[in-house]
Amino acid sequence: MAATGEKAADMDSISRVVMAHPTALNLTGTTVPHGESLEDAVEPLAPALKKPSTNSDGGVETAEEAVEPAEPDINELCTDMFDKMAIFLQGELTATCEDYRLLENMNKLTSLKYMEMKDISINISRNLQDLNNKYASLQPYLDQINQIEEQVSSLEQAAYKLDAYSKKLVQHGTTRQKQHPGKLNFTPK
Repeated sequence: MAATGEKAADMDSISRVVMAHPTALNLTGTTVPHGESLEDAVEPLAPALKKPSTNSDGGVETAEEAVEPAEPDINELCTDMFDKMAIFLQGELTATCEDYRLLENMNKLTSLKYMEMKDISINISRNLQDLNNKYASLQPYLDQINQIEEQVSSLEQAAYKLDAYSKKLVQHGTTRQKQHPGKLNFTPK
């Protein structure tokens, strides 16, 4: 029984594709088992190869564009691409991990430095408080020193006045002695 119409056109286009490109059957990596005809093996590919016909003439065949099958080493190229992409991504992730490790180490070091600075500032604060306490305990003595300094200053002024007065007396006494030679002779030693 011969096929006519659309079925004949489908079978004819399938046989043309199979004859023109024998590698079209190996795209999925399957082979035709023994005891199965080539048409039965190609039948699952027929819907993919068939273009819907809009021609209303049932017996007229239309020309269809032959679809070029993929290159046979596409799997190898894809595997190579995925391997290289995996190496690239692994390198990127490794670099990112190293950056995070570096940041972690820097944070730990900074934390240690801040702890050292905290200890130093606590020691400085403690020493400053001790100095303030010592200054407070010395304050009465400092006040006494200030009073003594004021008293020494006033005594110095009094000594200058006394010295000036004694010089004046000596001068007055010598002038008097010159004026009255027989009178009491007063000369300081």
